[in-house]
Amino acid sequence: MSHSIASLNSSSSPDHSNYGSPRLVPAQADNADLELGSTPQAYDPEDARSQISGELNSTLSRSESLRMVKTETAKSLRDRGLSREVSAVDVNRPQNVENPVFPEEYTLETQTGLVPVATLQDMGRARSNIHAPKPQGDSQSSSETDEKEAAAAAPDLDPEIEFVTFTINDPDNPMNWNATLRWIYTIVLSLMVVCVAFGSSVVTGSLGLISDKYHVSEEVSILTCSLMVLGFSVGPLIWSPLSEQIGRRPVYFISFLLYFIFNIPCAVGKNIGTILVCRFLCGVFAASGLANVGGSISDLFPTSTRGKAIAYFAAAPYGGPVIGPLVAGFITRYSGRIELVFWVNFAFSGLMWIAASLIPETYAPVILKRKAKKLRKETGNPKIMTEQEAVGLSLKELIQTCLYRPLMFALTEPVLDLMCFYVCLIYSLLYAFFFAYPAVFGELYGYGDDLVGMMLIPILIGAFLALLTTPILENYYVKTTKTRQPTPEDRLIGAMLGSPFPAIALWILGATSYKHIIWVGPASSGLAFGYGMVLIYYSLNNYIIDTYAKYAASALATKVFLRSAGGAAFPLFTTQMYHKLGLQWASWLLAFISTAMILLPFSFYKWGPQLRKKLCRENYSAWDD
Repeated sequence: MSHSIASLNSSSSPDHSNYGSPRLVPAQADNADLELGSTPQAYDPEDARSQISGELNSTLSRSESLRMVKTETAKSLRDRGLSREVSAVDVNRPQNVENPVFPEEYTLETQTGLVPVATLQDMGRARSNIHAPKPQGDSQSSSETDEKEAAAAAPDLDPEIEFVTFTINDPDNPMNWNATLRWIYTIVLSLMVVCVAFGSSVVTGSLGLISDKYHVSEEVSILTCSLMVLGFSVGPLIWSPLSEQIGRRPVYFISFLLYFIFNIPCAVGKNIGTILVCRFLCGVFAASGLANVGGSISDLFPTSTRGKAIAYFAAAPYGGPVIGPLVAGFITRYSGRIELVFWVNFAFSGLMWIAASLIPETYAPVILKRKAKKLRKETGNPKIMTEQEAVGLSLKELIQTCLYRPLMFALTEPVLDLMCFYVCLIYSLLYAFFFAYPAVFGELYGYGDDLVGMMLIPILIGAFLALLTTPILENYYVKTTKTRQPTPEDRLIGAMLGSPFPAIALWILGATSYKHIIWVGPASSGLAFGYGMVLIYYSLNNYIIDTYAKYAASALATKVFLRSAGGAAFPLFTTQMYHKLGLQWASWLLAFISTAMILLPFSFYKWGPQLRKKLCRENYSAWDD
């Protein structure tokens, strides 16, 4: 039963052994007020009898509208696994709620669906007693000062507030949906990311058409790719916080509709300025797919099985860009119309806009907000709400969550910067391949745009092979969690396995870029790169989430910002680098950098806890080191 609301006149007597005594909640407040200053009237027995009768009828009427509402007790919460200590926060909890007393609200299922704040306070949970982990290395006096400041800044909640949760086997809980349906949604969401990535790279197979039509240099035509990728770094700062307030589904509907519409001026634009501005805006609007799809997939699966689903998402932003030049190459070769490239992207984005609109809301905080609103209407109790609603969100907190914290993480968290740099390098190398392959296969072998695009297929094959590997890694991780408490470093196995492959790919590309060597040599480099690329991103993405669990959304926003900035910059100099350094040394320069980065996951796997304790400002992770 989602929540027990019974009439006072019910003949059955509910069992209150495990749940709080039923509370009398008026369905409608009595708004009758004593009118002050009125003139006393003479006593009239008939009027008195009438007034008494009316009051009695009113009382009976109100009693009929009263309802008993069962709520959780300390015993029932302990039976559900809740303790005095606040458990590890989930990555998808609202980020604006500082020091939550009930972060389990969005994943815990209870019998009644209502948890009084008073009960949580009786268990020892109060905002004034719960603080952020103390900064590592601070003195005791500094810690005491921080605690006093935190207590003053986080006043206790009204004990009469009742937090809403999912009930046992609640059909509204996305994790209880049919498994087949959840995997269908996962595939559709991953295709949304493919659509976004496809849109960013599709122009790289038609740069010559852009230069010819608008009479601009190759560097300017490359901006049509770089500016959209740059938009990916701005978009998450808008769409991520907005999804926490209105939900994922409305954000997808709004953003993909705008992405769909702004492909039109790209197709019909008469000058390069229009194309560049609209491509940047397309990146901003489409970025909701990169920023929120990972969260949407996480909404559908518990932590123990989430990794397998996230693996598909991990492959999408890296496999998607490969399809763009492949499709555009054939359009360029056989039609010679750049507008057709944009119309194809227009159709793809429109299809995914429709698909995204059909996926129901998956974000638990927003679902529970709607549930609380419905209960407030049914019971008349205005104090039924979620913790996010109880705490509220000020403009200052919104700015801090969306802008300040991600940027400060980039400036003050060396661990995050190192991981983001590696992710940025892999992402940038992917876009570098789109400009290196035309130099190798176009100029050296004389292939047309269609055949150059086909040389990228091995990258897709490598990414697919990586997807076959990730379930093995996930099973190993789950097995580890059953034998001991996991650490963020356990997530680095995939990066350790995948890190040598990008370097191997670039060494092969440089060593085989000679006219007398058959094209299979340089093309095979894509196979190794695609395999290592997906494993590294999948592994480091999970490591960032586990290391910065308290502010996972902000840490991931930092990652997207830095990754997209690198992806936007690399295309601007890759072609010139291959022309100036030569086909061999340009690849080998990137190979040297990739080889050096192999040390990163291995070093953190061995010394990770010590490095995090020394370099992180505080322990953000879900585990105590």
